Amino acid sequence: MTKPKKAASLSFSKEVRDVVGRLIWECEEEQSVAPGSNNSVPRLDFVMAQENLSVVLHSQGDLRLENRPVPEPGPNEVLLQMHSVGICGSDVHYWQHGRIGDFVVTKPMVLGHEASGRVVKVGSAVKHLKAGDRVAIEPGVPREMDEFFKNGRYNLSPTIFFCATPPDDGNLCRYYKHSANFCYKLPDNVTFEEGALIEPLSVGIHACRRAGVSLGSTVFICGAGPIGLVCLLVAKAMGASKVVITDLFPERLTVAKELGADFQLTVKRGDGPQQLAKSVEDLLGAQPHITIECTGVESSIQSAIYATRQAVWWCWCLGFEMANVPLTAKAWPMAIAMLAPAWFALRDDQSQLTARPGERSPAIAHMYMGVSCPVRSRNMAAGMVFMWI
Repeated sequence: MTKPKKAASLSFSKEVRDVVGRLIWECEEEQSVAPGSNNSVPRLDFVMAQENLSVVLHSQGDLRLENRPVPEPGPNEVLLQMHSVGICGSDVHYWQHGRIGDFVVTKPMVLGHEASGRVVKVGSAVKHLKAGDRVAIEPGVPREMDEFFKNGRYNLSPTIFFCATPPDDGNLCRYYKHSANFCYKLPDNVTFEEGALIEPLSVGIHACRRAGVSLGSTVFICGAGPIGLVCLLVAKAMGASKVVITDLFPERLTVAKELGADFQLTVKRGDGPQQLAKSVEDLLGAQPHITIECTGVESSIQSAIYATRQAVWWCWCLGFEMANVPLTAKAWPMAIAMLAPAWFALRDDQSQLTARPGERSPAIAHMYMGVSCPVRSRNMAAGMVFMWI
């Protein structure tokens, strides 16, 4: 891996903090409030700046502060004056490495996707927002009405627009336009800073929903970084009775304890996955109902699988390119239970592939719900059957 450029770039220390700090300071100066008023109520008699200061990543290690044109919102969009934008681990990763998996920075890209701001202009078709509204931004917007959109899972659409994911620009800038349908009004008692943190908080909510956290659940969380901590907060809010959280760094675990973690377990480099799983079981008195993996590290993923009791849930929150995971599918009892009441048959008396009349065959399966589907065996001797449904 090549080292980040030093010429015409900014090291992620004082210079980067100065760049981001200057942008935030100038945005806050423009969004001052009337004297004596509530801080959550913006002054509306502002004058829009003609410059749109933006934090732009040109390539690995090459981060610049640039002026860009102020965008004009389309009919279903709003123009926002940005107030608070979080620096996500993905922003730092793009800056340091120039890519995340298959997403590669090939042209200048504005960073930032955890954001809140104030509406300064609305498109002609926007009815639910007006100038002055304070909003949080959902960074993923579907581009087309594909099968994922129709099924209510637009976040999985392969063509989705997502802030600060190549080739799409983010919103670490002074002015930014976004789909009005993906801007959400903030209550008066929610600050801009809290509004920017709604995006990472939503990750924790989604994970705990998918994993089925409920009253009395015991939960194991791998990683006490920002995503692990919001998963902790949400799990406790949803009624988890005990939560154990792990991390390499004691400082993070101290914060986790303050936020309500019942058990904190410091991981040492070299700890085996099964060893760590046993430590989690010892702390809880039993294997956890649910494990939420928030590191993306292979050994941690393995620990998550070993630790969690069978037939319950574990959930990944962070991606990775490739990992070896110890998955075993103990499906024989279920297969017998499904076959016995004739939900479907692995037999076709008229099939010429059947060795003897009436013998069960892996060649064809008939669903008793009126749908037939082929079953092909990759290894007839071993009886390995793959159903294409």
